[in-house]
Amino acid sequence: MAALAYWVDTLNPFLIRFHGNLGIHWYGVTYVVGFAAGAWLLYRYARAGKSLVGPERIPDLMTWSIVGVFVGGRLGHYFLYDQWRSFPSDPLRVFRVWDGGMASHGGMIGVALALAWFARTQKVPFLHLGDIITTAATPGLFFVRIGNFINGELWGHVSYVRWAVIFPDSAPPGTPIPLIPPRHPSQLYEAGLEGLLLGAYLQLRMWKSDAVRKQPGRLSGEFLIGYALMRIAGEQFREPDASLILGMSRGIFYSIFLVGGGLWLCLRPKRPLA
Repeated sequence: MAALAYWVDTLNPFLIRFHGNLGIHWYGVTYVVGFAAGAWLLYRYARAGKSLVGPERIPDLMTWSIVGVFVGGRLGHYFLYDQWRSFPSDPLRVFRVWDGGMASHGGMIGVALALAWFARTQKVPFLHLGDIITTAATPGLFFVRIGNFINGELWGHVSYVRWAVIFPDSAPPGTPIPLIPPRHPSQLYEAGLEGLLLGAYLQLRMWKSDAVRKQPGRLSGEFLIGYALMRIAGEQFREPDASLILGMSRGIFYSIFLVGGGLWLCLRPKRPLA
């Protein structure tokens, strides 16, 4: 009966439900809000002279970034989390976006490729694009983690701390609520670490320094390192959602490569923007 003392996550994942799994999901709304917040920051950078991307080109930049997030995130989840193993029995699984499944590391790869295309076609330095996009991305990380919590997914390890939460989907279907152990709300931990803490740091760096112009790539590197460290910290409380690699959760394993890329960006020689 001790489980009854904990809050049960029975939040409705739908803002509006049409039929079955068809409707407007809160998870999708969090992406929209995150993109809107990111676009608002990009406009602020442009008006303050921090960005080489003028207000008239921000819609195009956002469009490419959004495509990169969704295509990269979906393919990343499919390949980085072993969903590809289902190809013989379910070859169209990668296209079933309504079933969920996005990987942040894959999304970063997708955005990097989209920025490379935008940089080439619009004649804007790639590293500068990386700096302004990464510093504008943290609101999206925050809101999407809130969406994970609303969905009752990506829960944490079993815990009996006072703020632990019972996630009904963490137990076999039909398990009575009193028999389901409470868990760390790791989604909220990650929202605070990846979204709020890292976001506050990057905004401070953007507005209180001239790194975006004098050290192109520096803020991107700090984002990659910061995200990796925040993700690794959050993974200490999160139940792995796929098989381990070398004894590490996949979130930790893939984040190690982000640290390497971030260090390279921070330590490489810098050429100030004209």
